[in-house]
Amino acid sequence: MSACTFASCSDETDAEKDKGSTPVIKYARVCDISAADSLIVKASLGAHLAFVGDNLGDVQQVWFNDQKAKLNPNMVTGHTIIVDIPNNIPGEVTNIARFITSTGIEVQYPFTVVVPAPRIDNMSCEYAKAGDIVTISGAYFADDPNVPLTVTFPGGIPANIKNLKQEALEVEVPEGAAEGPVTVTSVYGATESSFRYLDTRGMLFDFDGLTGLTNHGWHNMPVEDDGTGISGNYVRLGDGATTLAGKYAWDDNNFSFEYWAGAWTDPVSYPEREGVRLFDIADFSNHKDKVLKFEVCIPEAGAWQSCAMQLIFSGTDRVSMGAAGVDVFGNAVPGCNNTYFKGDNDGFARGLWIPWTATAPYHTGGKWITMSFPLSDFVYGADGSAASTHLSSASDFANLQIFLWNGGVEGVDCTPIIKIDNIRVVEK
Repeated sequence: MSACTFASCSDETDAEKDKGSTPVIKYARVCDISAADSLIVKASLGAHLAFVGDNLGDVQQVWFNDQKAKLNPNMVTGHTIIVDIPNNIPGEVTNIARFITSTGIEVQYPFTVVVPAPRIDNMSCEYAKAGDIVTISGAYFADDPNVPLTVTFPGGIPANIKNLKQEALEVEVPEGAAEGPVTVTSVYGATESSFRYLDTRGMLFDFDGLTGLTNHGWHNMPVEDDGTGISGNYVRLGDGATTLAGKYAWDDNNFSFEYWAGAWTDPVSYPEREGVRLFDIADFSNHKDKVLKFEVCIPEAGAWQSCAMQLIFSGTDRVSMGAAGVDVFGNAVPGCNNTYFKGDNDGFARGLWIPWTATAPYHTGGKWITMSFPLSDFVYGADGSAASTHLSSASDFANLQIFLWNGGVEGVDCTPIIKIDNIRVVEK
C-alpha cells in the first residue's frame, strides 16, 4: 500500500499539485542564457520571458495590461512560467501582469510593457506617384488621441493617412516628395525606413537613361512608355498573346531579358553605358546583405501561371557579350551562350520567383508594386533544387538575365504580360 501511494503521488502533475494554491511571483528574467541572471521589471512587446515563483503549475491565463498572452502548458511548471508578451499595443495601460489559475485565483504582479517605436518593413510601391495610395507594412503603429501617428515623406512632407492598423498603414503619397526614407512617428518614437522612396541607389536598369543600360544580349525585349509605366520607360516580358505553355516552356524570344557585359571588340571591352560590368556601377561587396529590387506590374488580363521567373546573375567567366576570347583585363571570356544556366550547369545558383499556383494565376491588378529578393536567397538550380554552385564574390555579378522558364513546377498555359522597371541592388 505504501508503494502504491508513493507511485500515485509521484505521478501528480504540477497543475494538480498547485490547484487551489495561490501563485507567488518572485521575479521575472529574460530567457536569453547569456543574460539569464538579469532580473527585469519591464520588457518590450514580443519579449520572451520567464516568471519565477511558487505554486505556478495551475496558472492557465497570463495577461499583460489588457492583452492576453498565449500560454503553452508545456512551458508552465510549479516554479516557472515561460511566456511571450503579446505584440498587440494595449488599449488600457495598467503596468500590471495578471496570473489566473483554473479555479479563478488571480495574482497581480507589477510589470511594465514597453511599446517600441514604429517598425517599418516595406512599402507596397517605392516609386508610387503623388496621389497614389500605398501600404506601409510593419508593426507598432500606435495612434494616440493626444499624439496622433504621422507619416512623413522626404522633404518633411506629411502624408494623408487613409487607414491605420497596428501592422499596416494606407497613406496617400504627397505632392513634392523627393528621394529618401519615409518616417513614421508615434507617441512612442520615430522610425526612418531602411528603404527609400524613389530609390536610385544601386540602380542597374531604369530604362530612362540614368545608367544607360538596357537589353544587351541575344534578345531585345520591348522597352516602352505607353502611359501605364510607373516612372517612364519599362521593359516588358510577353505581349498578352504569346502562350507560355507547359512545365519546361522555353520561349526566350518573348520572355527573356538579358544583359551580358562586354562588346564586340578584340580584346573584349566593357564600355560605359552599354556593356559595363554591373559590379562596376553598383556595390556587390557583402552581397548576402543586399537585396535585388524592382517594380513590377502584371495586368489581370495578362495573368501569369507557368514557369518560374529565373533571376540569374553571373560573371564574365560564364557569359559575355562579344566573341569568346580574352578581355581587356586578360581574363578568358566565353562569349554569348545560353548554356551557362542550364544543361550540365543547371546547379548554377539563382533566385526563383513563383507567386502563382496551379489553381490561382498571379497578377497585380494592373498596379505597380515593389518586389524584393535577398541575394542570400539565390541558392536554387534551374529546377528549384539546391544549387551546386554559389554566388561568392562581386565578380559573379557582371550580368543579369530575367527569364520565365522551368522552376520545377507544373504550370498552366497562359499569355502573361510582365512589366518591370527600376532594377536595383540595395542594402537590406
